[in-house]
Amino acid sequence: MFAFIEGLLDDINSDSCIIDVGGFGINVNVSSRTFLSLPDLGEHVKLYTYTSVREDGISLYGFENREDLHMFKKLITVSGVGPKVGLSILSAMDVESLKLAIISEDAKAISKAPGVGAKTAQRIVLDLKDKVKMSDEAIIKELQSGSVSDKVKGLNLSLTDEMEDAVSALVALGYSITDSRKAVSSIEGADSMDSGTILSKALKLLY
Repeated sequence: MFAFIEGLLDDINSDSCIIDVGGFGINVNVSSRTFLSLPDLGEHVKLYTYTSVREDGISLYGFENREDLHMFKKLITVSGVGPKVGLSILSAMDVESLKLAIISEDAKAISKAPGVGAKTAQRIVLDLKDKVKMSDEAIIKELQSGSVSDKVKGLNLSLTDEMEDAVSALVALGYSITDSRKAVSSIEGADSMDSGTILSKALKLLY
């Protein structure tokens, strides 16, 4: 129905915002990543949107760029993945990390998103593996970021047990799996540290 919504940002909530479009307040559901990209109240904003029509009403889901929107549309084609689950996944992972997780069959990384079980994550991998593509440069960048937990094309990407424990602690504290893994992976010498030390250093990077 709507390809995008453009207007003045009138209100912000943790999972939605209201955009003033010519005097009409349009409520748009957003991921946490899109939420962080929103400008200050009263400023101009443009979100690319998907319209969900159900018996109980019409809802809009907005994204800061077309790439996020396109991935969202792919996710909701998977059985058991509705708009809310799709939004949860894109809150926990950026698009490139999600693509790499799908390509590498890393269902574990996807299942870290709130509301996504192991079976749903595996179904996402099976259904979308042949539908997502990444350039070699993008794959290399994601490998270097340490944002995916298993192996890709024969390369072991697993962190040490102590590093994984630190990642789990960060996720429990509310940080996304992607940001947690990037922070832990960026700590020099982390593979020889205990989980407490890694957690402390990672929190300083994320603060």
